Amino acid sequence: MTVSAFDHPFLRGLLGDQEVGACFSVEADLRAMLDFEAALAQAQGEAGMIPVQSAKAIVGACASLEPDIEALDQSTAIDGVVVPDLVRQLRAAVGERASEHVHMGSTSQDAIDTGAAMRLAKVTDILTGRLEGIIEVLNTLQAQWGERPLMGRTRMKRALPITVADRLRNWREPLERQLARAPAVREGVAVLHLGGPVGTLGQLGENGPAVAQAMAKRLELNSPSGPRHTQRDHLAEFASWLSLVSGSLGKLGQDIALMAIDEVGEIELSGGGGSSAMAHKQNPVAAEVLVTLARFNAAQLAAMHTGLVHENERSGAAWTLEWLTLPPMCVATAAGLRHGRELLGAVVLMGTSEL
Repeated sequence: MTVSAFDHPFLRGLLGDQEVGACFSVEADLRAMLDFEAALAQAQGEAGMIPVQSAKAIVGACASLEPDIEALDQSTAIDGVVVPDLVRQLRAAVGERASEHVHMGSTSQDAIDTGAAMRLAKVTDILTGRLEGIIEVLNTLQAQWGERPLMGRTRMKRALPITVADRLRNWREPLERQLARAPAVREGVAVLHLGGPVGTLGQLGENGPAVAQAMAKRLELNSPSGPRHTQRDHLAEFASWLSLVSGSLGKLGQDIALMAIDEVGEIELSGGGGSSAMAHKQNPVAAEVLVTLARFNAAQLAAMHTGLVHENERSGAAWTLEWLTLPPMCVATAAGLRHGRELLGAVVLMGTSEL
């Protein structure tokens, strides 16, 4: 087993997600940071802070640079962040005249956090689309099976009769609430980060706000009222939303696994779940995975909330913890939404004729 099950050669099909995982690839990470550097140079050129020719040279180099990954790896082990060596490579690529204008007035955290913001915005859009798809399937199931009877169960014991529509409502409404929360969550993470060494935009002088606004427009990000180096509530809120989505799916998965018990027989699913020892078995794999991913994200959420404690004007420890925690949470949520859609699409019967 590799360190991460999310990109394991065969576990990734179960627990990973190719589309969202690609947002956290080395290529996507570097491209986002280079886009930040290009936008910074363009905005500073327009503001007259650097020569227009230097801005053009930097933009061109950002578009064509193929970073030396081995050098980035070695330098990050020493510097703790990838940006110093990436900037060194970019300066070498633009030539001597423009090199002094690369990364001017910004800092490593600006490039890394802005790059993350661009990718988290894309992730949110992907997850939102999948949420809409699951809700649509749930509505289809209600139209098909909603009037059929079910036995309502409280505390794992038979209680009183309900309908399939009652059960589906308890699955659908939490997902609808997470969908409604998505725009505000996206707005919170899709922000430009530009603060300079101590988060004051000091090295950009009076041009700081104008440069930030121009960059935000070019990168299709929101421009906050000020730098957010140590303000991490937007990321904690995003992680909470991820956990709410996967937790809502976990509830759905847990119910389906219980409904599929042979002695209960309230749901029938097509395909999947083969056993290596018992050919007659069809295990509720997708339903179980939803429970697993919900529990995983719930556990990771605590780590993201500890990241709210960023000391003074910049943090290394809390910041690095975000890198370890947030990408797996995004992939886990995406995998849950994918499995949830497939699971609901595999339903061939819901309800019972025996109460």
